[in-house]
Amino acid sequence: MFDRDRWQEIFEAIGKNKLRTFLSGFTVALGILIFTVLLGLGNGLLNSFLSSFVDDAQNIIFIRAGRTSKAYKGFQENRKIQFENEDFEFINTNYKGKVEYSTPRIYRNGQAKYKKESGSYTIIAVNPEHQYLEKTIMMKGRYINENDIIDKTKNIAIGRLVEKDLFKNEDALGKSLDIDGIAYKIVGVFQDSGGDNEERIICMPYKTVQLLFGNNEKLDQINLTYNMAMNTEQAIAFSKQIEEDFKKKFDVAPDDQSAIRVRSFAEGIKETMVILGGIYLVIFVVGIGTLISGIIGIGNIMTFSIKERTKELGIRKALGASPRSIIAMVLQESVLITSVAGYIGLILGMLSLRLIGNNLEEFFILNPKVETGVIVVATITLIFSGLIAGYIPARRAAKIKPIIALRDE
Repeated sequence: MFDRDRWQEIFEAIGKNKLRTFLSGFTVALGILIFTVLLGLGNGLLNSFLSSFVDDAQNIIFIRAGRTSKAYKGFQENRKIQFENEDFEFINTNYKGKVEYSTPRIYRNGQAKYKKESGSYTIIAVNPEHQYLEKTIMMKGRYINENDIIDKTKNIAIGRLVEKDLFKNEDALGKSLDIDGIAYKIVGVFQDSGGDNEERIICMPYKTVQLLFGNNEKLDQINLTYNMAMNTEQAIAFSKQIEEDFKKKFDVAPDDQSAIRVRSFAEGIKETMVILGGIYLVIFVVGIGTLISGIIGIGNIMTFSIKERTKELGIRKALGASPRSIIAMVLQESVLITSVAGYIGLILGMLSLRLIGNNLEEFFILNPKVETGVIVVATITLIFSGLIAGYIPARRAAKIKPIIALRDE
């Protein structure tokens, strides 16, 4: 393998066929370049999809209420569906073992004030398990707890940027915050990977909001996470079961798509995987097709090279060279051309993806790149391709008879 004379002979053979070697190598490099860029863009699409759930649990299910689009069981169309506390309790009672965490949500906007600072913020009324659905990280203090729900306390947890906006360099923990004329005690400050908007939120007990703003049991939304023991298909079936049960509960037509809307992360995964599956199939076909073209080209180069070296190979065999050594020499040359050209294409592809960066974010392509595993597979593929390209010419070279080769002109 590391015979100096053999390597010298290989480079001399390549030097005699510079143009043909370059063109064949170019085909391989181009194939790997296209494959790398397309694969990176496909991964960018997947990253874009996953980023939309970066601040939420990946097994989350959203249950939203709307208005009916059809008349059903004596009810007129355009009837507003209103969730209440009993509907939240219905989830926890009827789906035991299938639900991991659950929370109601009530949305409000409020004017928060501390000393001379004030600002308008989103208020979300929730229960303690909301923290796990949102993957909220507590920086100081605690989140809303069960006692806050039971006692309907005026305790709140605020986002990091709420503290920064209103309290400046002060520690907000334990302080009182005026929201629309009502004083609340700050028991925790949290951060969220979802970005600035997610950190300019004020969370408070949902039963407190119901008491203070209407003395009712109305809810805007119900969110839950399904048991992670479920696979994707089971999770989708579970979300459909919830939708069917809620439609029956509210006397909504089974084919009414606007009254009860249930959406799970699992459905998004399945849809995205179907799309990405098609993209990856195209990438595979294009990459393999171009690589096969390069292999054929390199095979032709090796055949040509052997034909021009017929006399030389005959002398080698006459001096005792074994067919195995001749095959090894030809395969070594083939693998060298394929590997070098392929790695040039791979490096150029990775540099292209780095230059693209997040410039295609408007096309839902985020952080396009290829993983280390792809490079390992590419290495094995290139070596294997080189062996295929050189095998047939190598066998022909090994079968050359010295007496015939010496007569070759």
